[in-house]
This record gives sequence, C-alpha cells and structure tokens, in this order.
Amino acid sequence: MDIIYPVFCLVMLTFIMAFATGASRLISVRRKQINPKYFVLLSGDTPPDYVQKIGRNFANLLEVPVLFYLVAVLVITLQIDNTLLLNLAWLYVALRLVHSIIHVSYNHVIHRFTVFLLSLITLLAMWIQLFMLVG
Repeated sequence: MDIIYPVFCLVMLTFIMAFATGASRLISVRRKQINPKYFVLLSGDTPPDYVQKIGRNFANLLEVPVLFYLVAVLVITLQIDNTLLLNLAWLYVALRLVHSIIHVSYNHVIHRFTVFLLSLITLLAMWIQLFMLVG
C-alpha cells in the first residue's frame, strides 16, 4: 500500500518536532531563560517564544493528524488502492509540513490558519473519498 509513504513522512516530521521540542527546552534552560522546574508541570514561568512555538507545533502534530493515521490504517486494512486517496494523503502531508515551517519560523497567524484550514479540508476529502469507496 503506497499510502505508507506519506504516513512515514508525517511520522518523521512528528519525530523531528519532538526532538526539536526537547532541544529547545534544554537550550532555554542552559541559557538560563527559564527555570527547569517550569517543565515539571508547564506552569509558573513563561518560556521563550521559540520554545512555545516548537512545543505547540509538536502538540499540533499529535491532534488532528490522528484522523489522517486512522484513514491510512483503514486504507491498508481494507486493501484500498485509490490514486485520489494517495494524492490527497501526499497533499495533506505537504500542507502539514508547510504549517510546521510557518509555525516555528515567522508564525504569521493568517498564513498558518490558511494552511491549517486547507489541510483540514484535504483530510475531510480523504474521509469522504474513503466513505464513497466502502459505503
């Protein structure tokens, strides 16, 4: 099932952001920008912007993409071979990558929201296509 390739790419992006989250936290503590006790319950101080952006992006990659992973599992389990679903999967991953780049770099809310909305619509289209194929 070719859908495993975009799934793998999104998983790799998630791992990259997980490691970046850890690294940004360590850097902020080493630079004495935040008390390490903040990370016990994530309360008290306010971490630097770069730590918040990276951490929030990592959290984002564990929220809505769960629905993407579920579609992929269903496609694999049901042995569906559909070019439209595969193309939508690649589009979804590309949009999530762009979303992450915007989020952790210049973080323009309108740009980020636009890309997020496009990824959400793409994911909805995947679900509709899946339903049409099996329903």
